Amino acid sequence: MLVVLFTSSPTMPLSKWETDLKNACHAVLGWTLNSTIPNHSCPLCREETIEKFYQDRQRDFFVCGRCQLVFVPPEQLLSETEEKAAYDCHQNSPTDPEYRRFLSRLFLPLRDRIAPESHGLDFGSGPGPTLSIMFEEIGHTITIYDHFYAKYPAALRQTYDFITATEVVEHLHDPATILPQLWKLLKPGGYFGLMTKLVRDRDTFATWHYKNDRTHVCFFSRSTFTWLAEQCGRLSWNFSVTMPCCFTNRPITNLVSHRSNHRNNGDWPMMLNNPL
Repeated sequence: MLVVLFTSSPTMPLSKWETDLKNACHAVLGWTLNSTIPNHSCPLCREETIEKFYQDRQRDFFVCGRCQLVFVPPEQLLSETEEKAAYDCHQNSPTDPEYRRFLSRLFLPLRDRIAPESHGLDFGSGPGPTLSIMFEEIGHTITIYDHFYAKYPAALRQTYDFITATEVVEHLHDPATILPQLWKLLKPGGYFGLMTKLVRDRDTFATWHYKNDRTHVCFFSRSTFTWLAEQCGRLSWNFSVTMPCCFTNRPITNLVSHRSNHRNNGDWPMMLNNPL
């Protein structure tokens, strides 16, 4: 599990969702989180009303009746050693123009919205941090954090103007704990940019290459991100859904051009804004 810092608002009462998350943590700074997810309950919303979504030769996939997350059950998750071995095979490099072009799906719309000389966190930066370099090249200061390659707990004790997580959320074993903690690291007016592939339906899932990567254990859909936006609203974030997978209190119209270049189940950037 990841090392995170739980920060609650001193002026707002905790929602039931926040309370459940807080009870799952150790009451010390730099908490090391251990999964408290019961078998076959949703790792995002803890809902126990689930059903079988799909099964292949390697794994079972369930879908949550509340948030519509599709997920792999805990007993079928890889060990940390197995997971790390898979990531060690990645060949991502900041000198690779194709990889930079891939990351530009999130980099470009986020670049256009953040102030000059902003401070950002690249969460899940991987073995070859690249998005952080792209932002540094245009004058921003970036802190990186990765459970396997850049495990610096101090990075999770700061606040940021923006946070990025590209191709990360599908790897999270405990998103119910990790995502809210990251959102709380955003300064007022900050952005949280996510990029992942989206589940459509059972028929496309059956032939979807994305599910075959055994480090991919959580699969988000439009409905899942709508549910997340509603939870953020309970945290006094005031989100509205301006288009599928794009949550903000301000229109982000030019994300359409980035999204429209990719067919179903493509990597879609998602922007969440913490209003002033």
